[in-house]
Amino acid sequence: MNAELAWAVLIPLIGAVLCLLSGPRGQRWIVGATSLGTLGAVSAVAWSVSSGGTLRHAAGGWGASLGIDLRADGLAAVMLLVVGVVGALTSAQVLRATGASPRPGGGFFSLWLSAWAALNALAVSADAFNLYVTLELTTLAAVGLITAGGDREAVDAGLRYLLVALPGSLVYLLGVAILYGMHATLDLSVLGSRLAPDPTAWTALALMCVGLCLKAALFPLHAWLPPSYVSARSTVSALVAALIGKASFYVLLRIWIDVLPAEAAPRAGQLLAALGAAAVLWGSLLALRQRRLKALTAYSSVAHTGYLFMFFPLDVPGALSGAVYLAVSHAAAAASMFLAAGAVHRTLGHDDLDGLQGLARHRPVTFSSLALAGASLMGMPPSGGFIAKWLLLRAAIERRHVWLAAVILVGGLLAAGYVFRVLRGAFLPLPREARLCPLPRRAELAALALALLALLLGVAPKAPLDLLRVGLPS
Repeated sequence: MNAELAWAVLIPLIGAVLCLLSGPRGQRWIVGATSLGTLGAVSAVAWSVSSGGTLRHAAGGWGASLGIDLRADGLAAVMLLVVGVVGALTSAQVLRATGASPRPGGGFFSLWLSAWAALNALAVSADAFNLYVTLELTTLAAVGLITAGGDREAVDAGLRYLLVALPGSLVYLLGVAILYGMHATLDLSVLGSRLAPDPTAWTALALMCVGLCLKAALFPLHAWLPPSYVSARSTVSALVAALIGKASFYVLLRIWIDVLPAEAAPRAGQLLAALGAAAVLWGSLLALRQRRLKALTAYSSVAHTGYLFMFFPLDVPGALSGAVYLAVSHAAAAASMFLAAGAVHRTLGHDDLDGLQGLARHRPVTFSSLALAGASLMGMPPSGGFIAKWLLLRAAIERRHVWLAAVILVGGLLAAGYVFRVLRGAFLPLPREARLCPLPRRAELAALALALLALLLGVAPKAPLDLLRVGLPS
């Protein structure tokens, strides 16, 4: 038995319940202890996977279909680690930054810890229905987090998120029901061995894929998502864009690796890659047109979602590593950018790109966070974004998909364009009429730590890439 898999889910879930039962002061202690405990649990899972291979655990002592089978291979371990590290640092930002804490009794911490538990459960789920359940829990938690600000704009954004994400979930669930009716099982490994290439199976898989693409906001189904990121508080945008936004792609990746017949991979992969390429170009062009830092980062997230889907037709070693590594590095960089945007707004009273003069001198930590995170978004060495895009680029060249290689290169240039829009005015002198609001240095540290993490992923990529390959097909 591998109980650390269960503890990775139970610890944040217990913390969420305790937060509901305690006051604001107690919540801070609970969140801190829960973050440390969850980090310890997921680190234990990663260590066990690295040293002993894929882990399995039957929750409650029963396997499927009576119980819930949990499984952690290298892909799951990497997801657990990135959710743990990025989530813990963002939680620390909420805990320590002056004025960033939620209203007493608002349930912010309980919602976030529930989302953390759901993300961990999603990472280790071994059957298609539990993937649906955990994905829905992350969606509902995201809606609650987005609307936690309480103003009309945030509520509208949360409802938009809910009304678009729920149909995607229902379409996915319809595909799951068809597969269950055909094979009387939802275990991913069993489905992969039983699934026959027939029209019914294609229909079920197509429904699941469409639902997940809608929830992932893949082009052209993306227009609903950026306003949600912009309307939410910066800490919420960091959590949703960096972590919860990756959940749908993770589920699709699981279905692709464990279930999809080899006959369907080439055509489906080409379609997904074409949509991903369009997302890279369109999202980057929209990011170039934005006038606010949060909006720019939101559309950059749309573009980087597109990179993830370029993996699917590239069935060569390194393509999967590149896609997952891009998800990891983008999680750190995007969270850093959103937290830095929050610091800019609290300093200047706005996050307009044309009004960032003096930022490099008066807020050097925030400026450094934007510069380092932006370097990873551009794919500049030695960042994690560079390693990820290089792996994808090399795979595209090996498979002679010249158009994908061209999109990766052009996307990097467009990313450089919108990142330099952020940085170009920061060195200009501060206008005389400008008034800077005080901001404690501790309110800037989480963004800097995440930006440094995005850089470290490029400096030392061997360990995470080796962990990712454990238990996955070559």
